[in-house]
Amino acid sequence: MKLSAADYALAVIGHRMAPLLRQFGDLETSLAARRLGPVAIERPLFISGLARSGTTILVDRLARAEGVATHRYRDFPFLWAPLTWNWFQDRLVVEQPAVERPHRDRITITRDSPEAFEEPIWQDFFPWVHDPRRLHILDAATQNPAFESFFHDHIRKILLLRGGSRYLSKGNYNVARLAYLARLFPDARFIVPVRAPLAHVHSLVKQHRLFTGYAHGDKRIGAYLRAAGHYEFGPQRQPINVSSDGAKRILAAWQDGDDYLGYAAQWREIYDHVDSLMGPDSELADRIVVLRYEDFCADPRTTLAEILDFAGLAAAGAHLLDDLGAISAPPDETADLPAAVRETVGRETETVAARFGYDS
Repeated sequence: MKLSAADYALAVIGHRMAPLLRQFGDLETSLAARRLGPVAIERPLFISGLARSGTTILVDRLARAEGVATHRYRDFPFLWAPLTWNWFQDRLVVEQPAVERPHRDRITITRDSPEAFEEPIWQDFFPWVHDPRRLHILDAATQNPAFESFFHDHIRKILLLRGGSRYLSKGNYNVARLAYLARLFPDARFIVPVRAPLAHVHSLVKQHRLFTGYAHGDKRIGAYLRAAGHYEFGPQRQPINVSSDGAKRILAAWQDGDDYLGYAAQWREIYDHVDSLMGPDSELADRIVVLRYEDFCADPRTTLAEILDFAGLAAAGAHLLDDLGAISAPPDETADLPAAVRETVGRETETVAARFGYDS
């Protein structure tokens, strides 16, 4: 992972000056009030699941549907004032060719590729949201009027910037905020990708070791990832705390050097939480769809058609079904894992995994 001095400096400035940039964002909203006035947030879409579950592939595809607007890499790091920041970039930044992203997972990106860039705003208004000692769930009773006003205005700016009518979000940590988002946007829909536990956990462990290796060679990496709101892997890694006992177990495993157990416990915690939101008595049950990574890779046309229909994008995204050749399953790297690792992951996840059609 090559991090330029300019990219690092801008990210750190954005992170440290968030309160001031928030004020500038409010000023930008006032100055753009005329243009923002007609922009309405209708049926926003939120993709959220544990990292390495296929969220990037999915947001990349859905972002190509007509009228869909997303965050892009170019929006970082000054997310609080996207209209102004994009204006400067249009005039000063030189376009660069597509490159494989640091994850080394076959996905290539440019400045205009869709990505998850809500998180710096969330962690500005909810400073404790990545503190492993605090519960991270934001439910329907959560109240933060300042955030809610700013977030609504921010989404309208993204719609205006991209000339879109439907906002599409990718945010791994939103999995702990679905009930809150459902209250803020009563017509929102939620797509939660899930992946077979052993392959999923192994992918997370690989990424953690990769990004930790990057950080050993460049001590700035951890600070940069924190500024971007990424805590899934690397030296700044923190669990998503959806239950205090679960978070303690995850941290204890990681501190003992057992990455597989820690990520397996995180998998169980996250998808048990999702399953609880989809119960028969839940008001969210009809607004959440779970997308199995394996189904998407095996039959992308059928699976994507179902997702487009659920999202209300069947017509706007019909053309997406004709160009799916790049979607395929990665090589299976789990066959050679030690038996002890396989048993640990299976034992930790099997009860929840069965609810999503996976056996141990």
